[in-house]
Amino acid sequence: MLIFELAVILLASKLAGDLAARWGQPSVLGKLIIGLILGPSVLGVINNTEVLSEISQIGVILLMFIAGLETDMKDLKKSGKISTYVGLGGIAVPLAAGFASGLMMGLDSLSSVFLGLLLSATSVSISVQTLREMGKMNSREGTAILGAAVIDDIVVVLILAFVLGFAGGDVSLSTLIVKKAGFFVGALFVGWKAVPWMMDKFTPLRVTEARLSIALVLAFLFAYTAELAGIAAIIGAYIAGVAIARTKHGEAVVHKVEPLAYSIFVPVFFTSIGVMTEVVGLGPSEWLLALALSFAAVFSKWTGAGLGAKWAGFDLRSSAIVGAGMVSRGEVALIIAAIGMESKLLSPSLFAVIVIVVLITTVITPPLLKWTYRARKLNRQ
Repeated sequence: MLIFELAVILLASKLAGDLAARWGQPSVLGKLIIGLILGPSVLGVINNTEVLSEISQIGVILLMFIAGLETDMKDLKKSGKISTYVGLGGIAVPLAAGFASGLMMGLDSLSSVFLGLLLSATSVSISVQTLREMGKMNSREGTAILGAAVIDDIVVVLILAFVLGFAGGDVSLSTLIVKKAGFFVGALFVGWKAVPWMMDKFTPLRVTEARLSIALVLAFLFAYTAELAGIAAIIGAYIAGVAIARTKHGEAVVHKVEPLAYSIFVPVFFTSIGVMTEVVGLGPSEWLLALALSFAAVFSKWTGAGLGAKWAGFDLRSSAIVGAGMVSRGEVALIIAAIGMESKLLSPSLFAVIVIVVLITTVITPPLLKWTYRARKLNRQ
């Protein structure tokens, strides 16, 4: 059954992506929508199985690994201040909006804070693909978005530790800080010292695709270590990509990884986002709530991250681009939502609503990014 599902996903995602591109939209938008159509909510051809979920996880890791490989370290260093402002602004405004929304819904204070935390999460994997298609990955805005995603992940998880502590969880803030600090210190040391040595030593091995294999080993190990430290795996994969990009092997690895990633794993990732969204059984009130929270999620993140970029020195239209690139909540919000379910901070019905919100923010990000870039271009003409 898995083999059949993979065949369907690959064929459908490529056709849907092509159709979206013909309509002037990023191809990733078509892949997201076809996932929803193929999933349990519409046709029921594809089910959200554990195996499919694992393949999808490999897809997002490879996607962010490629983003790291294509990142210019000089530009990334220059964007440090901007990324910090964007990351913090993109947390503060959605956190306040989510907290206010929770209180209006009748949730208690702790659950309302958790809802705000959900709206604060960011996953830029969709934005990365859109920026790549538009040739804007290494633009000033693209670099700021990638840097802000790292800041966002760290701060959101630290706040999550506080919330879970008040909810009776066994998360120690001091332990969490030590684990996160240890990961970044270790990742920087290994990335800047050990990775070049490992790439040089393993590449000459007399086996097929030795360079690609050691690069993938590093990507997966960085991603796994990040997860152990309570950080999103995509951050670890991104750091591994940046580290390899600094070596003489960077360009060759990109050319080898892209066919592997985009032929199977990345399409499965994009399509699975739609597949995992089950809207069957939701009543009118849940749909209304999902639409209201989606509006709050999009507007608050776009505004907060955009204001952060403006305060850091971007002009208004560039700030709008950065804000648009931070809108998608993706798998990061889904992971936090699952934690909320386990901790009794989210009801099952509200969890279903959050999944819809995640899908809407994810689907709207590609056209939003393209529209903001087009608006700036027209303004300059």
